[in-house]
Amino acid sequence: MIYSSATVPVNPEGEPVLTRDQVWKGLELKARDARFFLPPGLCIRCDVIEQGDTHFVREATIAGADLREIITLEPQRKITFFQATGPREGAIVNELFENEGGALQLKFYCYLGLRDKTPNGPEEQVAQKQFDSDEGYKAALLSELIPIRWTVSGVN
Repeated sequence: MIYSSATVPVNPEGEPVLTRDQVWKGLELKARDARFFLPPGLCIRCDVIEQGDTHFVREATIAGADLREIITLEPQRKITFFQATGPREGAIVNELFENEGGALQLKFYCYLGLRDKTPNGPEEQVAQKQFDSDEGYKAALLSELIPIRWTVSGVN
């Protein structure tokens, strides 16, 4: 199994300050359509196909893989992406919280397996290293704050 976690400050020194509400709206937009929040060409399709009271379902093509995710939102706090189909199974979580000093933080964590692959086998070990690398989910968290800042500042 793959477990990874990363936390970044929402408002690092020198960046325009984002409120919890602004970040939440951006995270919810990303959950509904990831194309704007990922590197160009990485996500070529992202459609909400079902909307419920407690969740929605999206289908997407990300990094060449077709997937379906059941997404739950705990407003202003947490979004969980349950991997229903695709190369992974498990859950990915984006959580918004304040640290002990009251500074707004964005945390990613996941617990995933690779479908049809040996648990803790070579493919999962490679994926684990990627998740934990400098180009992994910490970088993804930092990059998803960029379009949120653009939206807030009116820059396109």
